[in-house]
Amino acid sequence: MNLTVLGAGAWGTALAVHACEAQPTRLWARDPAQAAAMRATRRNARYLPEIALPSALHVDSDLSIALAHAANGLVFIATPMAALAAMLSSVPSDASGVFWLCKGFEGSTGRLGHEVAQALCPSARVGVLSGPSFALEVGRRQPTALVAASVDAALAQQAVAALHDESLRIYTSGDPVGVEVGGAVKNVLAIATGIADGMALGLNARAALVTRGLAEMTRFGVALGARAETFTGLSGLGDLVLTATGSLSRNRLVGLQLAEGRALPQILAELGHVAEGVPSAGVVLQRARARGVDMPIVQAVVAVLEGALRPAEALLQLMGREARAEG
Repeated sequence: MNLTVLGAGAWGTALAVHACEAQPTRLWARDPAQAAAMRATRRNARYLPEIALPSALHVDSDLSIALAHAANGLVFIATPMAALAAMLSSVPSDASGVFWLCKGFEGSTGRLGHEVAQALCPSARVGVLSGPSFALEVGRRQPTALVAASVDAALAQQAVAALHDESLRIYTSGDPVGVEVGGAVKNVLAIATGIADGMALGLNARAALVTRGLAEMTRFGVALGARAETFTGLSGLGDLVLTATGSLSRNRLVGLQLAEGRALPQILAELGHVAEGVPSAGVVLQRARARGVDMPIVQAVVAVLEGALRPAEALLQLMGREARAEG
């Protein structure tokens, strides 16, 4: 089965490196200079310099060539969320199906990936590939488990056939809404845990934030039509634990540096990668309020990101909430 990965960031590169060992795979880079350097050095020096690119992996900057390779195959979109609509619009109808790897909301509309796809290509076979996964570890072939979610069960099975092996387990789900909500909201909650860790609040505080954050994520997802049980799986709890505690988490790093008193624009300028939790936070809160869903942790993160509260003030606000039953 031919595979094309659109987007030569860290995650797109890692997936392509993994996939090309078993399937003919092409990786598309938007920047021709980056693509040429990757072909010459067999490294993605900009985003994943630690991983050598196998000789079997073709790197293209011509989108038409990369997409022609995916005729009767699968396309994986690994661009930031802001480019998802453009990428979906470019995929030809002869591709067997499309999965996106990006996690978050479309900035201009606040839509999740499945909502973007429904608006642009309602009859296309589409799904989302998500779960607890740092790109570097996937590139190193360290054990990882992901979930391929689609309302088209056969398409989800195609992702299993293309990617599942001894280092990468692919589970399937029929709940793309829940998988997408988990992938988006966990980034916001990771900022919260990063702030708590940066303030040296302790492991008790971190556990409380992860647990209550999962409750917020579940309430929000169910309100959008997701299944509650999805959030105890890989794309919910699994991805939340990884992103909230892992040293490779960009969103957690944003929280750590906010706790140090650094300005958000400076943090983002030095990060070098997209931290999707930053643009997603306000969208999550807006959509939650529209559905009458209470998300106090997300609300506190938004206040800190917008400069309305300092981290210590946000903590006082959360701890000062009225006592209630956990359920």
